[in-house]
Amino acid sequence: MSRSPARAILRLLTALVAVLSLGALMAGPAASAAPPAKPAAEAIVLIQDFQFDPPSVTIAVGDTVRWTNNDSATHTSTSDKGVWDSGNLTTGTSFRRTFRTAGTFPYHCAIHPSMTGTVTVR
Repeated sequence: MSRSPARAILRLLTALVAVLSLGALMAGPAASAAPPAKPAAEAIVLIQDFQFDPPSVTIAVGDTVRWTNNDSATHTSTSDKGVWDSGNLTTGTSFRRTFRTAGTFPYHCAIHPSMTGTVTVR
């Protein structure tokens, strides 16, 4: 007779687990689940032949631009509005900047002012 109450409790627990599992399956994902965040991207600007290539890039807020100097001369990536300055980039070196606000950001090489480019952030 002592086995009957134990079996009854075991059956009750098994039924409870089954009902809860079925309820969770029917409910699906939580309604408040946020969509996955888009990973930040990196735009590449090469510095070569005394120009920025490409001269203009368009990125999203939170993305990064990487300037890499592939030229034999030293160059910079310098914001026209004083937002950033890479300092001198010798051959083979890079500079990265992450853009956290939307806008249009013109820039130039401080050593060779005829070299210009634009970053557009949307």
